[in-house]
Amino acid sequence: MPRETILTPVFALIVLTLIVWTIMSVLRIRFMKQHRIHPQRIKNRAGAIAELQPVAGPSDNLQNLLEFPMLFYVLAVLLYAMDQVDAVYLAGAWAFVVLRYLHSFIHVTYNKVFHRFPVFLASCFVVWFMWARLALQVF
Repeated sequence: MPRETILTPVFALIVLTLIVWTIMSVLRIRFMKQHRIHPQRIKNRAGAIAELQPVAGPSDNLQNLLEFPMLFYVLAVLLYAMDQVDAVYLAGAWAFVVLRYLHSFIHVTYNKVFHRFPVFLASCFVVWFMWARLALQVF
């Protein structure tokens, strides 16, 4: 299997991050215009939390997309560099990405924690499995 195949799910996750960032930006700007919020009032995280709470879902999700997925990105780069990409890793990578898309959809739309958390947890288990598998192969 060509090692480049692991990059497709990586790019798909980057696209998701771009989508969520765009949604967040559009919603924030629209909300600020509608409620006449001066940008200086959201100059830091505390101000943004206080002023933009009604449109916080995409912002919270974007933060999520910049946290745990870092382990996925590092793993994908290692698999690529070590030429260890196989069908199991590729399936795991796609499973992670699909679960993150689902997690983001839930988080950005209706945001029901009892739906969102199991999807988040499943995505984490996929990455932990992939890391454990690589560790066993290396050591």
